[in-house]
Amino acid sequence: RGLRQPERAAVVTLAMAAGPPPPVEPSPLPTFAEEGFGEKFLRKTRENPLVPLGCLCTVGVLAYGLISFRKGNTRRSQLMMRARVVAQGFTFAALLGGMVATAIKSRQ
Repeated sequence: RGLRQPERAAVVTLAMAAGPPPPVEPSPLPTFAEEGFGEKFLRKTRENPLVPLGCLCTVGVLAYGLISFRKGNTRRSQLMMRARVVAQGFTFAALLGGMVATAIKSRQ
């Protein structure tokens, strides 16, 4: 045990003799151009066109179902509410698919 102590001291002394490590300069952060709502909406629509399509289908089916309900056509109204759920499911699946595709593309 007495022999190992001087070796440790020598290692520490050598490390201290090398001096402090050089300062690490931070890498500059990337800059992005300002993007307004319209530009961002168009870019996102081009990246994943199925999400806005699903949203439009959902709103259309919902509107038609509410019109049918107001007119008293309960059978068509119920059918449209079920179709709305299907359209929402399609929209959600398109959203998840777009996220997965973006994640896979960013890894490559």
